[in-house]
Amino acid sequence: MTEMSRRTFGGLVGAVTAVAGTATAAEAAPAEQPFRARTAAAKGDRPNLLVILGDDLGWADLSSYGAPHIRTPNLDRLARQGVRFTDAYSGSATCSPTRFSLYTGRYPGRTKGGLAEPIANRTQGLDPNHPTLASLLKKAGYSTALIGKWHCGWLPDYSPTRSGWDEFFGNHGGVLEYFSKLGQLGDYDLYEGDAEYKDLRYYTEVLTERAVEYVGRDHDRPWLLNLNFTTPHWPWLAEDDAETGAEIAARIRAAKTQAEVGRALNHYDGGSVEKYAQMVESLDAAVGEVLAALRRSGQEENTLVLFASDNGGERYSYNWPLSGQKFVLLEGGIRVPTIVRWPARVDGHQVSHAPNVSPDWTATLLELAGARPDPAYPLDGPSLAGYLLRGERPPEHDLFWRVRANRALRRGDWKYYQDATKTDHLYNLAADSREQADLATDRPELLAELKAAWERTAAGLLPYTD
Repeated sequence: MTEMSRRTFGGLVGAVTAVAGTATAAEAAPAEQPFRARTAAAKGDRPNLLVILGDDLGWADLSSYGAPHIRTPNLDRLARQGVRFTDAYSGSATCSPTRFSLYTGRYPGRTKGGLAEPIANRTQGLDPNHPTLASLLKKAGYSTALIGKWHCGWLPDYSPTRSGWDEFFGNHGGVLEYFSKLGQLGDYDLYEGDAEYKDLRYYTEVLTERAVEYVGRDHDRPWLLNLNFTTPHWPWLAEDDAETGAEIAARIRAAKTQAEVGRALNHYDGGSVEKYAQMVESLDAAVGEVLAALRRSGQEENTLVLFASDNGGERYSYNWPLSGQKFVLLEGGIRVPTIVRWPARVDGHQVSHAPNVSPDWTATLLELAGARPDPAYPLDGPSLAGYLLRGERPPEHDLFWRVRANRALRRGDWKYYQDATKTDHLYNLAADSREQADLATDRPELLAELKAAWERTAAGLLPYTD
């Protein structure tokens, strides 16, 4: 990447970062350096894996990614202690397909359940027979837990405990009202294992409490914790909005159809830029509590923390300078903040511009844990372990996306994009991260090459049936 593109994507590093709550500390912090692997590090034990997802968190919604009005000191600190990735992407532009891609390491279109964008009824889900990050790590000797949003299918057929996680505490659906826990099917959606668990406190608080308990245990083997917050996904509710939450819950209970439930949860008559910032800051505080518990437990040094979002932001998100948002394959719909910290093996104060996407992290985590993919279900992403630990160049591969309305493929700095009208576009992201300068007519040969590459990959996926 050019230095100009690095400035565009990375922002003015340090100028907006909240460090320990003081400007003086921010000014004193070492500047980010281009990523370089610490190749002399000893191998040591296999790491614990803490994978944290925000929900509908936009690319620039953290102060370390450029948000001028949202304070995220804990995530900024995590970035300073590790590597901040500027060109990281979700596996899709909505919730459940991205989770399919992260859990399976494969394109969502490899599986029937991954065709739902997103999952919205009990007939859809992740086949329990399909290998997952959790099931493969479990075979390799890891304890596995998922706390928070699953969104890969409802009981009785689908659940994390049917797909390799030893423990589950959270919601099955894609959205719920934060206090009553009424979800998108109109019923109660907070479970411990397969049993309903009653807790009417603010959901982010409940999930944080559970995660703090999990990481603080006296573990006798390495562990994987998928910690999936619903924050800052709508409805637009913070800790002090119980009254508004009760109004939404009443509308859900009165709904006659699932569409009416959806309208209540979408909260189109609520929210604001300020409320959204409050929700993101709540997420940041929650992550801070979990990381503090990890530190107290003595496991921080050899725990790899991966923080990301499941797709781009929505409505009130701060995505500048990107175009688009959740649901579309423009940069604002799929480029997400991504941070990796592993004190035992990776130096801090670093930034990487290497393009990567959700399935790459599945392959990476499996390799770092000494687990093998199932050869009957080949992964669609390369491992970044060689890049992170051995000084190898980042894997050069096409980043591919397919949704019903759009298609996209990134190769190096170039991106092929087809919009909902089936018009093809070509962008040079190094010069135009906002995707405004369409070079399709200037570079027809390159456009045709990238389009053909997209079609070759798409030919191997399941077709949409509706």
